[in-house]
Amino acid sequence: MNENPEQTPLIALRSVSKIYRSGDVEVAALRSVDFTVEHGDFVAIMGSSGSGKSTLMNILGCLDRPTSGQYLLEGQDVSRLDRNDLAIVRNRTLGFVFQSFNLLARTSALENVELPMLYAGLPARERRQRAREALERVGLGARLDHHPRQLSGGQQQRVAIARALVSRPRVILADEPTGNLDSRTSVEVMALFQELRREGITLVLVTHEPDIAGYAGRVVVVKDGRILSDRRQQPVPAEVPPLEEAAS
Repeated sequence: MNENPEQTPLIALRSVSKIYRSGDVEVAALRSVDFTVEHGDFVAIMGSSGSGKSTLMNILGCLDRPTSGQYLLEGQDVSRLDRNDLAIVRNRTLGFVFQSFNLLARTSALENVELPMLYAGLPARERRQRAREALERVGLGARLDHHPRQLSGGQQQRVAIARALVSRPRVILADEPTGNLDSRTSVEVMALFQELRREGITLVLVTHEPDIAGYAGRVVVVKDGRILSDRRQQPVPAEVPPLEEAAS
């Protein structure tokens, strides 16, 4: 009998290890990690450089495969899928937000958001409509034709979030999404993430900033390729201060 999908963890890593080899040297980036993410979770992953958090994020995003162990995504074992099947899983289930925005400089916000659907082969009219809806969802309905150079850093990150949303993913993976932003704009982005979580989207965030992790409902600390701690918390509400207060 199949389990109720809402009772099955959205993400489940079972004894996952990742070994990198260079000649005769082996480096264990992850060591027998067990980790689950429930539907609707907002998880912040923290750790120092070399802790394994980036490797963990790459595996969660189907950008890399574990050396051993299982990765179950919505109950499907994706740990041994080939490159093409992994690309299909990424496109259907996962949305990505990066520190550097990764927007095309000579392309409008609307066209940047359309890109994932272009690769998926969706018709032009549907691409345009869904991209417009995603940008309106992140508060950029009046900036559809603006190019990245015409947008602030926070607006560019909102375009990147809209691009992640346009494929209607079950989970968004965000890698240091506030790393290039000032403190006020960082709070704006975290407020948007909290709103998305309330709408039912699952979020997994990598950050080195404790104050940013405070906006999540769960904090996982990685050290030496292992999960050092995993605790739930009451998230801090992301309330954007008035401009005059932020400037003082």
